[in-house]
Amino acid sequence: MDFKDYYAVLGVSEDAPVDEIKKAYRKLARKFHPDVSKEKDAEIKFKDVGEAYEVLKDPDKRAEYDQMRKYGARGDGSFEPPPGWQSRSPFGGGGYTEADAAQFSDFFESMFGGGRRQQGAGPGGFGFGRGAAMRGEDVHARLALFLEEAVKGCEKQVSFNVTEADERGRLVPRRKTLKVKIPPGMREGQHIRLKGQGSPGVGGGAAGDLFIEVELAPHPLFTVEGENILLTLPVAPWEAALGAKVPVPTVDSKVNLTIPKGATTGQRLRLKGKGMPNKAGKSAGDQIVVLQVTLPKQHSEKAESLYRQLADEEQSFDPRSKMKT
Repeated sequence: MDFKDYYAVLGVSEDAPVDEIKKAYRKLARKFHPDVSKEKDAEIKFKDVGEAYEVLKDPDKRAEYDQMRKYGARGDGSFEPPPGWQSRSPFGGGGYTEADAAQFSDFFESMFGGGRRQQGAGPGGFGFGRGAAMRGEDVHARLALFLEEAVKGCEKQVSFNVTEADERGRLVPRRKTLKVKIPPGMREGQHIRLKGQGSPGVGGGAAGDLFIEVELAPHPLFTVEGENILLTLPVAPWEAALGAKVPVPTVDSKVNLTIPKGATTGQRLRLKGKGMPNKAGKSAGDQIVVLQVTLPKQHSEKAESLYRQLADEEQSFDPRSKMKT
């Protein structure tokens, strides 16, 4: 009998991980599915792809296949299992009908001794016959949000491409648009899953899912650090020295913040509950206000005179005392 190179059938390398094998299988199964494909010998190729996947997705069968591939294949492309060969992981264990066995090649039967088709054999729960159901592909989209939208939640319109069969059975792209409710507290890189909103299934299979990845547009004032929102707040030298109460913006309002006497650049003050909401919306992080003592670019003569008086008054203060060796 002819030897079956399952790696070549799926177009993957011998050391391909399971995820890569699954991806290759789904792509080829969709391409050659008899209900939609116009390719020559599509049904035969569809069965070959399914058979290859049945072996390579299973670690035990794959290990046995790799052993046979190394020692059982002949130079002329034929194959003969060793005398007395019996798989340690038979596919179905016997008791299958002729109709079941017809779904698999003689090579497969000689290795695993049972071509019984099982429910859920492939993604979406299908075997390899004509009219079998295949789950639609998952679709991924990205959605940019303003920080205010991410904090409060909103409703946004999302457009994305799905793949479906047209009236002639050809797989074609279609633009799909949905209104999506965004819950409060969405962070950069988080996903929203909408079940059944991906590409339609084939042969009555379930539709795939839509996964929306959230991006946050840069904000002119705020940055996000976990569940907290950071704001750099410029303060005047006299506000830092004497203490002050100053207005501070938050995402949805303004609050008065007390600057403690003797504040310094880099000092952090906390506005409790003014950060990102959690997923349940019952609590939130904090807004962290980072102080930045800022000098005017120019001073009046009187102000310079006052600085000179301050310098004379504070001669004992050395801001670089810790730098001395």
